[in-house]
Amino acid sequence: MIKQQESEGQTAATNLWKVSISPHVKSSESVEKIMWTVVACLVPPLILSVFVFGVQVLFITAVSVISCVAVEAVSQKALGRRVTIKDGSAVLTGMLLAFVIPPGVSPLLPILAAVFAIYIGKHLLGGIGYNFFNPALLGRAFLLASFPVAMTSAWLPPVDGFAIFSYLGSSIDAVSTATPLAVMKEQGMVAFTEMFGSGMSLYGSFFLGWRPGCIGETSSFLLVLGGLYLIYRGYITWHIPVSVLGSIAVLSWVFAGENYFSGDPLLAILSGGAILGAFFMATDYVTSPSTRTGQVVFGIAIGALTVLIRIKGGYPEGICYAILLMNPLSTVLDGWFKPKRFAPPAGGAK
Repeated sequence: MIKQQESEGQTAATNLWKVSISPHVKSSESVEKIMWTVVACLVPPLILSVFVFGVQVLFITAVSVISCVAVEAVSQKALGRRVTIKDGSAVLTGMLLAFVIPPGVSPLLPILAAVFAIYIGKHLLGGIGYNFFNPALLGRAFLLASFPVAMTSAWLPPVDGFAIFSYLGSSIDAVSTATPLAVMKEQGMVAFTEMFGSGMSLYGSFFLGWRPGCIGETSSFLLVLGGLYLIYRGYITWHIPVSVLGSIAVLSWVFAGENYFSGDPLLAILSGGAILGAFFMATDYVTSPSTRTGQVVFGIAIGALTVLIRIKGGYPEGICYAILLMNPLSTVLDGWFKPKRFAPPAGGAK
């Protein structure tokens, strides 16, 4: 009897030292809650985009979201996995995918992109948590490589006639459908100012969202508000967004020239998808570093690659490829900047 009690006591003591696989933090947050919160943060920019470009924006976004959810369910069924379409991850991918394509594309394009992003870029790599590329950006890269004409010419001008923006005095050409970055790269700063104006009216129209671009590139103001809310909730930290936007601003000023914003770093940030990418793409949990130092280096590298592609690359925008190029290096950066041990090594400290 005594030996049995001693054995049970030893077993209980041993169980106290058993540690399950990480992470060990308990929280009321869940994947589902985080995903739907991010989706909610993207709704205001989407609503504004509908007013800027027309109701076809809502149609393209709906097609993208429904396609991603359908491909997610079919992929999980085909691969013998539990169907998790209620967690919001496929909905978020669908919205982000719609946000990075022109508003005038054929509905077939987001369907094809959804198949590539969800099935190939996500589930063939193991599913959520195992993909090492951002699925939405991977879908955009696929469309840009497969349908370059449609992806670089399906721009729509802002719809005219909204008095709320009239006080800005913007001189955006209602006929031209060229994006600001395309005009800057191909025609230079003179043509840019002739088409889009200059001064505070230009900053105002770009910051509030009255300019050509992808569906989700309209309002920098609403995107920043959504990103700040995610930081407030603790879903993301400031390290990656600030590093991305800061490096773009600094390098745009350093490498300023006649064909690259003439030393105006603020305009370089507002004119493309930098803010969308910094807050909602580069901060993806799976494809970004976990350590704070790694996140800063990750963000700086994304900003540097963005400016390099904008200046020297064949496409006017570079944030998509910059993030995709850095995604596989996330684990490497975490390895380089892993935190120091907080406990002495076996055998005691010397």
